[in-house]
Amino acid sequence: MAIKDLVPWKKNDKNVLARREDDPFYAFRREMDRVFDDFFGGGFGLTPFSGGGFMESFGDFSPRVDVTENEKEVRITAELPGLEEKDIDVSLSNDVLTISGEKKAEKEDKGDNYYRMERSYGSFHRSIPLSTEVNSDQCDATFKNGVLQITLPKVHPQGNAKKITIKAS
Repeated sequence: MAIKDLVPWKKNDKNVLARREDDPFYAFRREMDRVFDDFFGGGFGLTPFSGGGFMESFGDFSPRVDVTENEKEVRITAELPGLEEKDIDVSLSNDVLTISGEKKAEKEDKGDNYYRMERSYGSFHRSIPLSTEVNSDQCDATFKNGVLQITLPKVHPQGNAKKITIKAS
């Protein structure tokens, strides 16, 4: 038996099996591999010692933010676990509320035969555009148990409506 008899296709053969590049399942798998590589940062190195990828992305911190609104106020709640009040900055400018800060964590563990030191640092910046005008002089922010609550009272038009007379020309 010749080696060419073991090859499933031959040049210029009409009954050739689909080549890998033409196979839709191969193309789908290649695309899914690309999606996972983009998400996890190039490979599935999920251990902290893999030198990149998924674990390094944990250095970035993006807090969860909920925005609710009623007739009187806009209320913003941000989850900031592991932070203290001094690590957070809140500002309001041009109808955009900005919450920013820096998260630092260090953990040291010593044993008889090992020493482990873990550090993580990350800053965050969230800008929330406001759909309504708020009274910046009466804004209130409280921080308790890792949850930041910001209350922004809305500016209401004056209660006295002025009638505008129409002049005929």
